[in-house]
Amino acid sequence: MKGVVMRFLFLFSLVILLHNVDKIYAAELNTITYSSHLTNGDTLVSPRGIFELGFFRPNSETKFLGIWYKNMSVQIVVWVANREYKRPKSSVDVLRISDKGDLVLIRDTSNEIIWSSSNTTEPRNATAKLLDTGNLVVMDDTDTKVLWQSFDNPTDTLLPGMKLGEDYEKKIEWSLSSWKTSQDPARGDFTWGADTRGYPQNVLKERGSKIFRDGPWSKEQVFGNLNFTFNVVISEKEVSSTFNPENNTIPSRVILNSTGQLESFTWAEDARKWLPTVSLPRDICDTYDTCKAYERCSVNTTTNKHSCVCMIEKRFVPGNEQALENPTDGCVRRTPLNCNNGQSDDRFMNYSNVKLPDTQSSWFNMSMNLEECRTHCLKNCSCTAYANIESSGGCLIWVTGLMDIRVYPEGSGAGRDLFVRMASSEVIGTVKRGANIKLMLLIIFPVVLVIASISAWCLYAWIKRKRAQFIEEGGLWNTSLRHDEAMELPLLSFTTIANATASFSLDNKLGEGGFGTVYKGRLEEGIEIAVKRLSQTSSQGVNEFKNEVICVSKLQHRNLVKLLGCCIKGNERLLVYEYMQNRSLDLFIFDERKSMLLDWTKRFNIIMGIARGLVYLHQDSRLRIIHRDLKASNILLDEDMNPKISDFGVARSFGGNETQANTERVVGTCGYISPEYALDGIFSIKSDVFSFGVLVLEIVIGKRNRGFILPGKDNNLIGHAWMLYNEGRLMELIDPTLVESCHPSEVLRSIEVGFLCVQRNPGERPNMSSVIRMLGGEGEVPQPNEPEFFPEKDDQWLVAEFTSSTCPKSTVVDHVPITELISR
Repeated sequence: MKGVVMRFLFLFSLVILLHNVDKIYAAELNTITYSSHLTNGDTLVSPRGIFELGFFRPNSETKFLGIWYKNMSVQIVVWVANREYKRPKSSVDVLRISDKGDLVLIRDTSNEIIWSSSNTTEPRNATAKLLDTGNLVVMDDTDTKVLWQSFDNPTDTLLPGMKLGEDYEKKIEWSLSSWKTSQDPARGDFTWGADTRGYPQNVLKERGSKIFRDGPWSKEQVFGNLNFTFNVVISEKEVSSTFNPENNTIPSRVILNSTGQLESFTWAEDARKWLPTVSLPRDICDTYDTCKAYERCSVNTTTNKHSCVCMIEKRFVPGNEQALENPTDGCVRRTPLNCNNGQSDDRFMNYSNVKLPDTQSSWFNMSMNLEECRTHCLKNCSCTAYANIESSGGCLIWVTGLMDIRVYPEGSGAGRDLFVRMASSEVIGTVKRGANIKLMLLIIFPVVLVIASISAWCLYAWIKRKRAQFIEEGGLWNTSLRHDEAMELPLLSFTTIANATASFSLDNKLGEGGFGTVYKGRLEEGIEIAVKRLSQTSSQGVNEFKNEVICVSKLQHRNLVKLLGCCIKGNERLLVYEYMQNRSLDLFIFDERKSMLLDWTKRFNIIMGIARGLVYLHQDSRLRIIHRDLKASNILLDEDMNPKISDFGVARSFGGNETQANTERVVGTCGYISPEYALDGIFSIKSDVFSFGVLVLEIVIGKRNRGFILPGKDNNLIGHAWMLYNEGRLMELIDPTLVESCHPSEVLRSIEVGFLCVQRNPGERPNMSSVIRMLGGEGEVPQPNEPEFFPEKDDQWLVAEFTSSTCPKSTVVDHVPITELISR
């Protein structure tokens, strides 16, 4: 009896052991090679632990191989390998590299191949890795060439950096396909991808039939209320579109669910959950073919009912009214177009705030401007309308009836301008009616002018009195500032600021430089402030004051210092900023003791924050801003060590299509200024990119570029860094305080990006959007060329063209000292 009991206990223990075999032998792998594999319970984890690949169970019966976000309370699967081949949950499967170099999923008991990447044609050594972007890649034995990647085989989820479109050379189509149900990842009824038969547009299909489209591709397209940047490629080899959120540190995803809804989500770290941001289609008017040709769809928000009406009132009429014997769907022109062999007197009417029509039958030219587009359309008798592809240019022409149109509300930011071709009589009639109105205005105008002149004189006298009173009281109304600047700042009195700083007490002094002194203060409400009191003797005071007020008052970004107010009284000019508890970056990275307070995670976050601030300045702000004096002392740190770019006294704004400018007065700080700016006075966004590259290397290495000297060496910091980088002596290069906290791959990527930014030729430097993608590990970082660097003894290259003086720290390349002042 005792033996029976012992055998029972042994068998019971064996069952329990086998039941938990996954948990006992589970391991987290970095790579999958020919000699290492992944089986039940094992996972492949991305370098920073963002994504994880392994076996998951969407229901109680089956399991699949997939990728999901790691360390989140709810498992969100973003990719499935064997979605058409479900496996019993009790099966033992193995993911490994085959002799050919393919990534294969096999049944362990029979070596039957369940799924394969099928990426190679001849045997070779290969390695599989999971990147922090969520991309599973198979690399060759040199670790430089991607043989296969999951981003080329999407399932139902679109991640930042993933493409929609087609690769004509590799015969790859990038599109999403829904799960069959919420618990079955097999291919469902819905797809989301690019329609490239005309100008590219994304379309949602159900069993092959178009049910929704989101309009022509554009770098400026709007996707709900998300702040995305889009990259569009249209060439003979590839047509693709990718999206990236402005803040790449916040996880974002777009999913095509099993019911045919396209939904986007962002991760809210504070709430520890995914927040929905947009869901498409929104309503019945988003459904394709709800309304017919030349009709616009609108929804009554009260009754939730839709209506289809002709797109331009009275000039288009229902087709069945125009031809009762042969009624048609949709609308037609009331007056036919007049075109014969390209000769036409037709005109165009601007139809605003519309979703541009279906581009399936369209023609486009990326290099044409709007006027060239109009001319081309007018010469083509088939052309029915035209539009800009981007606000900066590009021509899109429709050659058939205009389909799938809806009008968006004013100010929504979603609509575009569409120029619809009309018979000249339709447009000229409008002009004549406008002329009659003008005639009436000409009769009334003299009377109005007399009344307005009297009123203006009275107003001028009142303003003159108030102005004198205002200046006497210390307000900001000074003839040294243009009255039309439309500044968006509180106007603080001199007395308020003096009280806040204890009458500019030396005890409250934070720093001093060429433009003046900075003081710490506290307003009556308890708000801590930093006050820049511009020097009364500086010839640059007025100009810097104007520039900073105009620029910074219109800029709002988490990585830019906030200007709270300003004041002028007599010769006093004061700027009031938010107070930054940790003052400036240079006080930490160049100080042997304080540098230990910045581990690698904090330094990398500072690098990314500066980069995001520059992206905003260069492309996303109302004013396109070139900072022109980016340096460590102009990067301020808040209580959580978040960086904020400061000091816009010498910044320059660009407008329209302007991309660079030339000046004879070069301003900047030695060690950070770009070669083309110093030597030729040419500055652009790539000037800031150069300064950013220097700053990245300084943050990683912990030494100043300017003033870095090794015994017996002529190289500056950039030259020294390049030498060690080429010699593979990376750990000698970085700040010793970072050795224990750094991630070598992240450090190496940061250094390589820094070298790319300080290339001699501005055209070889990346823009800041690309910098953020590379720093975030999206795609490969191009191999940098040898950067331009100069020995300290030869730094006259920076100043020879502009001044006879040397270039000590804290000076500009002009005769005017620059701001080394804000050590806040």
